[in-house]
Amino acid sequence: MADEYFYALTLEGAKASEVWDPEAKVPEDYQGGHKLIIKQALLGPDAKEGEVNVIQVEAMTWKESIKVPVATLKAGGPNNQVLLDLSFPDPPVTFSLIQGSGPVHIIGHHLIGGPIEEFDEMDELEEDMLDEEEGEEGVEEDEEEDEAPKSKKAKTTNNAKGKGAATKNNKGKK
Repeated sequence: MADEYFYALTLEGAKASEVWDPEAKVPEDYQGGHKLIIKQALLGPDAKEGEVNVIQVEAMTWKESIKVPVATLKAGGPNNQVLLDLSFPDPPVTFSLIQGSGPVHIIGHHLIGGPIEEFDEMDELEEDMLDEEEGEEGVEEDEEEDEAPKSKKAKTTNNAKGKGAATKNNKGKK
């Protein structure tokens, strides 16, 4: 299971930059992993009216590091905040203010997995649960197969009797 924590940073001043790299501070026996999810970027109240602020992210793809702008904000208008849905599963991630002076606030969630022992216990619990589910499914399927033919036979028998009885009654009335 992952623990979830609030994450926020502020970029202020020309060419401000901040690196998210929690793995640099993690003990060696802790391999649960980290994930950063960014949900919003907004200008602070001290942002200069009319100034354009551009946030750039540098992160790893599965092959290489890339730099890409993720938000453009302008104080004094409707573009003073933006909702984002960015996920960064691999640190480090560098946030930079490549244009403007901010302050720009970046908000999201930091997800942290558990230590190795916790994951081993989780694997064992999942295996036990799967074994139990397979046992229950087999019993339910057997019960359904036994009941299905009986109910079909009962319907067929009832329909035949019903038709026969109706026919006899109709003939007798004529």
